[in-house]
Amino acid sequence: MLAYLLRRVLYTLPIMAGVALVCFALVHLAPGDPLVAILPPDASEDLQKQLRTLYGFDRSLPEQFFSWVWRALNGDLGTSIASNRPVTTEVLTAVVNTLRLAVVATLIGFFFGCLFGFVAGYFRNSWLDRGASMLSVLGVSVPHYWLGMVLVIVFAVQLNWLPATGAGPGGSDAWRWNWDHMQHLLLPAITMSVIPMGIIARTVRALVAEILAQEFVVGLRAKGLTHLGVFRHVVKNAAPTALAVMGLQLGYLLGGSILIETVFAWPGTGFLLNSAIFQRDLPLLQGTILVLAMFFVVLNVLVDIVQSLLDPRIARA
Repeated sequence: MLAYLLRRVLYTLPIMAGVALVCFALVHLAPGDPLVAILPPDASEDLQKQLRTLYGFDRSLPEQFFSWVWRALNGDLGTSIASNRPVTTEVLTAVVNTLRLAVVATLIGFFFGCLFGFVAGYFRNSWLDRGASMLSVLGVSVPHYWLGMVLVIVFAVQLNWLPATGAGPGGSDAWRWNWDHMQHLLLPAITMSVIPMGIIARTVRALVAEILAQEFVVGLRAKGLTHLGVFRHVVKNAAPTALAVMGLQLGYLLGGSILIETVFAWPGTGFLLNSAIFQRDLPLLQGTILVLAMFFVVLNVLVDIVQSLLDPRIARA
C-alpha cells in the first residue's frame, strides 16, 4: 500500500510541471497587451517601459516562466495589474468561497445522484427506473446558467424566498454557517449540483445493475441473506467508483463555475477568472488557473488513495 501511495505521488510531479507550462503558455498566447488596463491612452514610452520592467514583461518568455514558477513555489504569484494587490491573497479568498460552494453542491449532487442511481438500478425497466433516468438525463442536458436564471426569477423575484446574488449579508469575509448566509448559498449550490447529480446517477445505476447480475449476489440470496444485507454488499462494491466520480465532479466544479458564479455574483474563482479575462490581468489569470489546476491534481490523488483504502485490489494491481 505504501509503495502504491508513493508511486501515485511521484506521478503527480511531472503532471504539475506540465500543468504549469500549459497554463503559462496559453495565457501568453492570448492576444492583447496586459498593461492596457492600467496605462492611460496618452502614456509615454518611458512609462510603458517602466511598467513592463516592473511586471517582468521585458524579459524573454523562458525567463518569465522560470521566474514565475520559482516565485510560485515560494508562495508568491505576483501582483494583480488591475487591483495592485497580491495575487495569492485574492486567489486564496476566492478559492475558499468556491470550495465552500462546490463542496455543498457536490454533496447535494452525490446524495440525490446515489439515491436516483440505486433506485433505478434496483428497479430496472420499471416506472421508477424510467423516472430516475429521465431526471439524470435532464440534469446533464439542461444548461446550468439558464437553470440559475430560472431559479433566480422563481425563488428570488416572484416568491421572494431567497436572495438572488452575493455571498451573505456581510459579504464573503464575514461568512458564518447560519441561515442568513446559507440563504445566499442555496440557489447557486442547487444550480451547480444538477450536472454532478445526473452524472453520478447514471454511473451508479449502471454499477448497481452490473453488480446485481453477478454470481456472488445470486449466491448471497440463495443463502437467505436479507435485502438489507445484499444492499450493503452492493454499496461496498459500488462505493469506489462512485467516490471517484464524485471527486472528479468536485474538481470540475472548482474550475468550471465561471457562469454560475457570474450569474449569482458569487465572489469565487469563477468570478475572479471572469474579471481577470476581461481586464487582461495576466498575473491574476495565471495564478488562478494554476491554483485550480493544482487543486484538481491533488484531489485526484486523494480520490485514488481513498479508492485504494476501500478496495485493496486497486493497490495490488
